[in-house]
Amino acid sequence: MPTELPANLEKIVSRFQRKTDPKQKYQQLLWYATKLEPMDDAEKTANNKVHGCVSQVFITADYKDGKVIYHGDSDAQLVKGLVGLLIAGLNGLSPAEILTVSPNFIEATGLNVSLTPSRANGFYNIFKMMQKKAKGFEVGLQASSPS
Repeated sequence: MPTELPANLEKIVSRFQRKTDPKQKYQQLLWYATKLEPMDDAEKTANNKVHGCVSQVFITADYKDGKVIYHGDSDAQLVKGLVGLLIAGLNGLSPAEILTVSPNFIEATGLNVSLTPSRANGFYNIFKMMQKKAKGFEVGLQASSPS
């Protein structure tokens, strides 16, 4: 049984589901690319680089008031759109909420049909990197709480 998606991610999925033409889905993805805030070159480090992507992709995460805030960038517009989509869907969630999200939601958007195998794999790697960064905050919390 699929887990419920966080509200923002649910909205994104239904936005893509309403678009039946693959070209419209790509246009929506490119719109997400325009919503990303510029990323400082100083943050484009090996530690923030997403491995397993053909394009250059970087993801950073900050932890503030119990919520994870992501920033990201890519040198490829479509991939930048995937980064923007994920950031819009996951920003402001707790580490625990992020870790419960299954990457299967990409199938619900219908994008997996339109993406090349390398881009679909890149999307998965970006998502897993975001979860890994969230897990780091969760582990840090457990380590700092008194036993």
